[in-house]
Amino acid sequence: MSSQQPDAFAPIGVFDSGVGGLTVARAIRDQLPGEAMIYVGDTARAPYGPRPIAEVRRFALEILDGLVEQGVKMLVIACNTASAAVLRDARERYDVPVVEVIGPTVRSAAAITRTGRVGLIGTRGTIQSRAYDDLFAMRPEIELSSAACPRFVELVEAGETSGPAVHEVAREYLAPLVAEGIDTLVLGCTHYPFLRGAIRQVVGPDVALVSSDIETANVVFQELTELQLLRPAGSPDPELRYEATGPDTAGFVELARRMLGIGIDSVDHLETGAIRLPR
Repeated sequence: MSSQQPDAFAPIGVFDSGVGGLTVARAIRDQLPGEAMIYVGDTARAPYGPRPIAEVRRFALEILDGLVEQGVKMLVIACNTASAAVLRDARERYDVPVVEVIGPTVRSAAAITRTGRVGLIGTRGTIQSRAYDDLFAMRPEIELSSAACPRFVELVEAGETSGPAVHEVAREYLAPLVAEGIDTLVLGCTHYPFLRGAIRQVVGPDVALVSSDIETANVVFQELTELQLLRPAGSPDPELRYEATGPDTAGFVELARRMLGIGIDSVDHLETGAIRLPR
């Protein structure tokens, strides 16, 4: 799929299966406050984690095609499962730069670990794709232990990020990794930073938590700088637009405000080309 050469005034397109990618969007805004942005959450079909990779690929390319048609200058796949499913296709398919969340997170974890024992938590789709394993394999001194945490996304999308029930789920998922003696834990899903408190309570203060938001924002800044696509200083205030495929756009706004402190005035409902799944 071809597009015109991007220009510096065009927005950055950020995509996730739901609200989790707002952690990445916020980090980009913090680092590049002058940039315009379009954020799309595929809330009608979230979570992506339990779905077959081929299905995730189809959904992701549909959303990314739409962002390119809206004239974005960069695509940010702020979803680990989608990054694992579609990254190679996306970089071949589009004429705009594509940034994903897995590579930056792996590089950060590899630099932080002291003992070489790194833990990874993610959706079933992310863990089964072995995308993290492939990148960590380039650092043979690192021993990677992985665990799928399917209920974490469900808890975040429901607005449940603390309390005894959340702690019990976190303990169930994380106790085996703690027993492996990890000193670094990769939060391999953009929803997981919302559960940082519960995760920290289980793994303890000596385990470094590595998430994709800040690391990905750093890559966005670097690539826009190298490609001379940063929005010029003194430009008019940038437009920030939010879209969701699910009908509950008011719930999206409330969740973003309550959990991230992001003031979103409105969310546009974006129709998908697929059959709406029952709630």
